[in-house]
Amino acid sequence: MSYNYNDILVRPVLSEKSTEMSQVNKYVFRVPMYANKHIISKAVKDIFNVTPVKINIMKVRGRRKRVRYHYGYTTSWKKAIVTLNQNEKIELFENQ
Repeated sequence: MSYNYNDILVRPVLSEKSTEMSQVNKYVFRVPMYANKHIISKAVKDIFNVTPVKINIMKVRGRRKRVRYHYGYTTSWKKAIVTLNQNEKIELFENQ
C-alpha cells in the first residue's frame, strides 16, 4: 500500500520533555492511529533524509474534561519517538 509520507508525520510534539530529548537525538512526532514503525521509519527517511536507529510508539489516551455541567473526553492520539545516530540531526527542531 502506498502512503503519502507528509500525512504520516502529522506534527512535532513541542513540550519541555521533547525539547530535552532532542538534545540526545530523540525526536517526538504526532502520528495517525494506523501508523506503525515501518511506515514511520520510511516517512522520516523520505522527509528529513536521515535514518532512524529506533522508533518507539505509544498511544496517548483521551482525558476526561468538564465543560459546565457535562463531562466529555478529549481525543486519543498516537505519538512516535524517533531515535537517530549521534551525527544526524533534524533541522526542524534545531532552529528553535
